[in-house]
Amino acid sequence: MISKPATKYQPLAPINLPDRQWPSRSITRPPVWLSTDLRDGNQALFEPMNGERKMKLFQELVRIGFKEIEVGFPAASQTDFDFVRRLIDEDLVPDDVTLMVMTQSREDLIARTVEAVQGAPRAIVHLYNATAPAWRRIVFGMNVTQVMQLIAHHVDYLKQLTDARPETQWTLQYSPETFSATELEVSLKACQTAIATWHAGPDRPIIINLPTTVENATPNVFADQIEWMDRRLSPREHVVLSVHPHNDRGTGVAAAELAMMAGAQRVEGCLFGNGERCGNVDIVTLALNLYTQGVHPGLDFSDITSVARIAEECTALPVHPRHPYAGDLVFTAFSGSHQDAIKKGFAAQDPAALWEVPYLPIDPADLGRTYDSVIRVNSQSGKGGIAFLLEREHGVVMPRRMQVEFSAVVQRQTDASETEMTGDALWDLFQATYLRAPQHAAIVCHGHRLDEDGQGIELDVTIDGTRQTLRGQGNGPIAATVDALGLPLRVHHYEERATGSGANAQALAIVEAAMDGVAGATFGAGASHNIVTASVQAIVSAANRLASKKIAVSA
Repeated sequence: MISKPATKYQPLAPINLPDRQWPSRSITRPPVWLSTDLRDGNQALFEPMNGERKMKLFQELVRIGFKEIEVGFPAASQTDFDFVRRLIDEDLVPDDVTLMVMTQSREDLIARTVEAVQGAPRAIVHLYNATAPAWRRIVFGMNVTQVMQLIAHHVDYLKQLTDARPETQWTLQYSPETFSATELEVSLKACQTAIATWHAGPDRPIIINLPTTVENATPNVFADQIEWMDRRLSPREHVVLSVHPHNDRGTGVAAAELAMMAGAQRVEGCLFGNGERCGNVDIVTLALNLYTQGVHPGLDFSDITSVARIAEECTALPVHPRHPYAGDLVFTAFSGSHQDAIKKGFAAQDPAALWEVPYLPIDPADLGRTYDSVIRVNSQSGKGGIAFLLEREHGVVMPRRMQVEFSAVVQRQTDASETEMTGDALWDLFQATYLRAPQHAAIVCHGHRLDEDGQGIELDVTIDGTRQTLRGQGNGPIAATVDALGLPLRVHHYEERATGSGANAQALAIVEAAMDGVAGATFGAGASHNIVTASVQAIVSAANRLASKKIAVSA
């Protein structure tokens, strides 16, 4: 328990919005997406990206479908400046993509920023200054009037520089940094000052971006703030209302979703939530949340594994294995009950129907993931997952009672090894349990010959170390083999299935048998291109397993 009193922290005052509308709204369309991976994400890295890594990530962002990309802070870094110039000078920006660059409210930085993007067909200049009381008092020593004068002066300076370069279509993005901690009246005044100074209108677009620079309240409070601003910004029809949620409280995605309900038209964030402190809003999660609600996000995450690997390579930050949608383990079930439900869900799912597989909110195939890794087996797993992997990877379909029996074998193995079992390891264990004669097997079958009428069989076997020929009669190979062995063996169930297809297909014979003096029933299995051979092997397998159980009980 935290020993310090919580009274040192003061919650944000509630917003006076008794007629709030956002709680009854739904998200029906995606926002305009702005990737800030190359700016906000980059400045939060242990080692910022070099030009080569930035270019690779830029190209991936374009491929994914981002139409607005914040490419850097060119006035603060020569690497960023050179990268922006290369994009423009080498004509590497697609016609439908707009670059954004960021600058603080200082004349020299603004001039350098405009220089970085001049000549581009379109450019967004992101101008910001902190507005919250603590920043006004502690950092800048300014009152509200002085803050408004600073905004007006620097927006006007940017307007003069950009008006002198009409070959580029310029958009101002203004952010009252620390918006979520600023009095709403002050935030509104700051935004209206920027709008008026920029002369925003049909031919002078402006983006008002409202960040949770430091997330400091529950997401519903942020939604109230956005709706309050949405109602008062003017001229609203010429303003694109944007949000830039951070994740200090771990609720950045929720804040962004509620903000969209409250009127936000645009969202800034990073792939996988990179960014200062706890990161920016995670655009992958946010976009795919929309997708699972029937709203296509307009971004291409159909190969999510590739996106994750490129992001990891460029940022040197790993994607968590439990990251929503993209983590290596999020489409993996270890729990036995989960595995059973998922297996049944796959079997019942109609490809033309709504997705309805238990425990999986999204079809992994939509993200380029295969079902092969959905079921994984460890000591927590059950028969459903084991059966799924054997069927999926090796075509082995076990009767349900056999699933129960074999799951106990797997449980003992995983408990002993304390590791996960792969599909190949499961198959090897299945063969060792049912298909391969153990080293000291009571019965080893070397071959057989079936009579022409199919009612008799001759077995070439070694029993307890003595090789001999046995003959048996019955109404088929199974009964004839039991008769030849001369054991008190009762076959309760028999089935045969094909594993694989075409010329390489094998028959898998499975029997469930019991023996006098041995409690319960046991399964045996045999595999061969010849069904009679597979059936004989299955009887011998069951007999050996029952004999070993009898010996174990006697011991």
